[in-house]
Order: sequence, then C-alpha cells, then structure tokens
Amino acid sequence: MTKSSTNDRGSARPAMHTPPIVSPQEWNAARERLLMKEKAHTRARDALAAERRRMPWMAVEKSYAFDGPGGTASLLDLFEGRRQLIVYRAFFEPGVLGWPDRACRGCSMVADQVAHLAHLNARDTTLVFVSRAPQADIARLKERMGWVMPWYTVTDSFDADFGVGEWHGHNVFIRDGERVFRTGFINNRGDEAMGSTWSYLDITPLGRQETWEDSPEGYPQSPPYKWWNWHDNYAADAAPDPKWVEVSDAGEAAFRNLDPGVKP
Repeated sequence: MTKSSTNDRGSARPAMHTPPIVSPQEWNAARERLLMKEKAHTRARDALAAERRRMPWMAVEKSYAFDGPGGTASLLDLFEGRRQLIVYRAFFEPGVLGWPDRACRGCSMVADQVAHLAHLNARDTTLVFVSRAPQADIARLKERMGWVMPWYTVTDSFDADFGVGEWHGHNVFIRDGERVFRTGFINNRGDEAMGSTWSYLDITPLGRQETWEDSPEGYPQSPPYKWWNWHDNYAADAAPDPKWVEVSDAGEAAFRNLDPGVKP
C-alpha cells in the first residue's frame, strides 16, 4: 500500500510503501510467525551471553590511576568493593563537539539510558563512566544532565590500552581479591543495546546469576524474580515480603512454562 503525507511546512513527503491492511485473524497469524523468529533471537542472545561467560580472562598487570570525586583511585577502587566492573569510556574532553558544555551526543544518549544502578549493584556489579575531562567539569555536566553514575577522569594510558582511545566502548572486569582480570569488551553498535540492567549483566562474566542460565559449574545463581526488588529496598537485612514471594513463585512458573520443553 502506498501513502503520501505532508510535513509541518505543508510540503509533500515521498510516498511510503506501507504493509497491507489485514483482518485481525490475518494479523494474529502474522504475529505468530514473527514471534517464532523473536523467540529464536532471544535464545541466540542467551547462547551468546553463555559464551561470554566462558571467555578467557586476561590478567591486568599494569597499574592505572583515575581522578575521582574523592581523589586518586586505582582500577581496583572503581569496583567499589563489588566483584564485577563495567567501565564505559565516554567522550567528554577538549576537542569533542559540545565541549565544555556538553559531552559527545552519542555518549550522552548512552548515559541517558542507564537504568537505576541499585539493580546492578545487587548483582555485585559496578558501572562507571570514564572520560578525560577534569572532575570539576564532569561534576558540572552530571548536575546539568541529571546523571548519577560514578564518573572518573582518565589520567594515563587506560583508554588506549583497552581499545577506547579513539572510540567509545564498554570494558568488563572481574576481581579475585586484589587481582583484576579483563573479561569482555563491547563497542560500536554493541553499545546501542546497553542501558538496561539485563543488557549490562549479559556482558559480565557471571551473567544475570539466575538458575536458568547456562553457566559454568560453581557460578553464583539464584532463582529469577526472587532477587528483584524496588531500587530503594536492597538493604542486606530487608526481610522478603511474603506477598512478593507468592507473586514471584507464580511469575517464575509462568516464565518456565511459556515454551514447554524449551529451556528459557
């Protein structure tokens, strides 16, 4: 079907070749056909995340220093005591379009989409942004844009060493005590998917840490739904609400029965 329209100035837009108009029955049939492909896409995404959890680890032997709100910080400090760390290199520095009032437009869109960090933190994961701008400028930008993620200043070769000297990207790390290992790297169009709690956890070496996941033996896992919480109620001593336990049991049962015989 071909449709024409006008823009705000009254000029004609090029004709759009839109899909056919069909009955509810035909639409539902088309939706079912598409749903099969969407489910296959979801399974493929889960399999890719499982493969990420089996990526080899690379020991980080070099020391790095960042400027932060509290002074100098090491790469280990960026973990904030948690086990996993995701570091996004955002372009905010002299020479970047918008400086000094704004960061890179693309990196700013990434920052706008970051989910509430409490959910990541509840999975022993810290997300930080890093740039080459001084801390005073970063603080001013965060205040203006309403961003709350930790944001550090790169002071050495960290960006060049981890593939983000000339382009944006997410580096993923895990620590074993005082030792830090690089486990993953996402950049280019891979960054488009970042922002949700799930997309971040799916690039980490421990994943979502839920029992349905295909993870190596011994990895931390707990039932889906059970650990989910309001972002202001993740206190360690918070007692589980009996009603939520009931609801989450029903939710997990439904989750597992959507595709009988197929692991979700």
